[in-house]
Amino acid sequence: MNNLIIIPSRLESSRLPNKPLAEIAGLPMIIHVMNRANQSKCGDVIVATPNREIFDIVNSHNGIAVMTKFSHESGSDRIFEALEKYDQDNKYEKIINLQGDLPNIDPSFINLTCSLLGKNLDADISTLCSPISNNKEFENPNVVKAYVNNSSKPTYADDFVRMPGSYHYDKLYHHLGIYGYKRSSLKKFISTDQSTREKDFKLEQLRALDNGMKIVIDFVDDIPIGVDTEDDLHNVRKELE
Repeated sequence: MNNLIIIPSRLESSRLPNKPLAEIAGLPMIIHVMNRANQSKCGDVIVATPNREIFDIVNSHNGIAVMTKFSHESGSDRIFEALEKYDQDNKYEKIINLQGDLPNIDPSFINLTCSLLGKNLDADISTLCSPISNNKEFENPNVVKAYVNNSSKPTYADDFVRMPGSYHYDKLYHHLGIYGYKRSSLKKFISTDQSTREKDFKLEQLRALDNGMKIVIDFVDDIPIGVDTEDDLHNVRKELE
């Protein structure tokens, strides 16, 4: 199986510093994410990090970590450096970018993200979304929304936003922090300069859309808790403990 799951992780989060090392049910959060990735049996798993503390924690739990530069602008930039270092023989054909703040993600979601690429050969990137159930989510800028104008299968994202703006609520979906890349698509993405919208909204997926790349999506019912705030951390601790 020529798939590689890469988990980008760093300590310098502006909203919740040091969150990868936050203890949840006796384990650091990054180890929970790594374990979920391994449980998916979708491919090999590594963690990409600029921080020695994360590197050491991953290795102490029998994982594989790759040190990367501090200067990357996005998680996808970071995973590409790790890929180039770890896979110099070009063994892996599909790369899964799994965000390091999803300690309760269902392992089957990782498999679904990967299979989307195999089923939709014209897509550059795959990702997952979930229906939004309340106005609080619509108005929360920490909840990234995918705008889908036509939800027929296969379904492609037309835009990503933090706030609804002029988009109708019935065409907005909660975006999960996971991406699948064809290796060639990841290389194309990395070689493209950040778009103005990516910089303005701090959403790396806008770089892909703004440069004509196609993002195929599928829908899941359960939303894993993305840990961005102390409240998120409290909620995921309650669930996993």
